[in-house]
Amino acid sequence: MTKAVVVCCEKIRDRICMGCARCFKALSLKAGKFSEFDEVEIVAWTSCGGCPGLVIPKLNNLGLVLKQIEVDYDVVFIASCIVKAVKTGYCKIDLDKLAKDIEKETGKKVVIGTKPPEI
Repeated sequence: MTKAVVVCCEKIRDRICMGCARCFKALSLKAGKFSEFDEVEIVAWTSCGGCPGLVIPKLNNLGLVLKQIEVDYDVVFIASCIVKAVKTGYCKIDLDKLAKDIEKETGKKVVIGTKPPEI
């Protein structure tokens, strides 16, 4: 089983996409980027930290907490709400650079996106 951390947009979460329900629906259907894995268990969910994006410090802090509770993860999903914010909301995050930075900092695989548009 692939253990995952999801990073979502702080501005969109619980304002436009209530409770991240659509990503959880995609997970249950093995749809979107979740379909690239046999089985995914989300072990943590965090926001980007707000504009201009504090993803790396948040993931570092999250990593410390997960280590304390003896939980590891294999992959970081950059949620579709961040992708949408970059494309339509003038979010300044460079998705490809962020993915590379996360991989370099955490040593974990990074997937850009979570759910398909129809969910």
